[in-house]
Amino acid sequence: MAKKNTAAAVQIDIGISDKDRKKIADGLSRLLADTYTLYLKTHNFHWNVTGPMFNTLHLMFEGQYNELALAVDAIAERIRALGVHAPGSYKDFAKLSSIPEADGVPAAEEMIRQLVQGQEAVARTAREIFAAADAANDQPTADLLTQRLQTHEKTAWMLRSMLA
Repeated sequence: MAKKNTAAAVQIDIGISDKDRKKIADGLSRLLADTYTLYLKTHNFHWNVTGPMFNTLHLMFEGQYNELALAVDAIAERIRALGVHAPGSYKDFAKLSSIPEADGVPAAEEMIRQLVQGQEAVARTAREIFAAADAANDQPTADLLTQRLQTHEKTAWMLRSMLA
């Protein structure tokens, strides 16, 4: 006798409506795509940076892409906790992300400029989700968004300071 799949029959009842969970998860999916795209761009720049600031930027970019890798997991797991499948392909991320890919290998200063723009884009995406999370009384998502905003705004400031 085959086992019956009971997982599909279990309804999610965490105090957030299906419609609100879907709306929040859709926003988080955009945040996931932006975060993953920024992760790839930052890792690419870590590998390919050259010039007099090589060591400083190589190490800085490494710290940033490691932080982004952890963030990707936290965002995807929050989407799953809301009962929605997290996007996980380049094709999905390309459709959802607001961050453009780098063309070729830019000079170090242009890398910094693009990463400032990427950090700010992720912050804007995170901020856009707040209204839906607040309206649904979704404190875990609001907490995640607050943490992401704090990190991206601080990182953008640090990168921007290198261009002054």
